[in-house]
Amino acid sequence: MKNVTDSFVSLGHWPSAGSFGFNTDILATNLINLSVVIGVLIFFGKGVLSDLLDNRKLRIVNTIRNSEELRGRAVEQLEKARARLRKVEKEADQFRVNGYSEIERDKLNLINSTYKTLEQLENYKNETIHFEQQRAINQVRQRVFQQALQGALGTLNSCLSNELHLRTINANIGMFGAMKEITD
Repeated sequence: MKNVTDSFVSLGHWPSAGSFGFNTDILATNLINLSVVIGVLIFFGKGVLSDLLDNRKLRIVNTIRNSEELRGRAVEQLEKARARLRKVEKEADQFRVNGYSEIERDKLNLINSTYKTLEQLENYKNETIHFEQQRAINQVRQRVFQQALQGALGTLNSCLSNELHLRTINANIGMFGAMKEITD
C-alpha cells in the first residue's frame, strides 16, 4: 500500500518537461495505463456497448412479448378446454340421467311383462286344470254309464223272459202308436 501512495505522491514531483525517462514503478504505470485504456474503451466502446445493450434489450422485450403472446394463447386454449370440459360434463350428466331413466323404464317394462307372463301362465294352468277336471268327470260318467248299462242289461237279460219281452215290445208299440195319433 505504501508503494501505491508513493507513486501518486511521486507524480507531483516529476522533473520538468524537458527531460524524458522511464518510470520503473510498475504499479504507478499500470494505473495510468489502465485509466487510459478504460478511458479509450469508454470513449470508443460506448457505442458498441450501447448497441450491445440495445440489442439485448430488444431480444429481452421480444422474448417477453412472445411469452405474453404464448401465455395469451395458452389462456385462450385453457378457456376453450374448460368450456369443452363443462360441455362434456353436462353431456355426461345428461347421459347418466337418461341412462338411469332408461334403466328404470326397462326395469318397469320387464317387471310388467313378467307379471303379464305370470298371469297368462296362471290362466293357462287354471284352464288346463279345469279341462283335466272336465275330462276326468266325463271319463268317470262314461264308466259309470257303461257299468250301469251293463248292469241294467245284465238285470234285463236275467229277468226278461220271452213272454215279458213280447209284452214290453207290444207296450212300446202301443206308446209309439199313441204318440203318432197325437202328433197327427
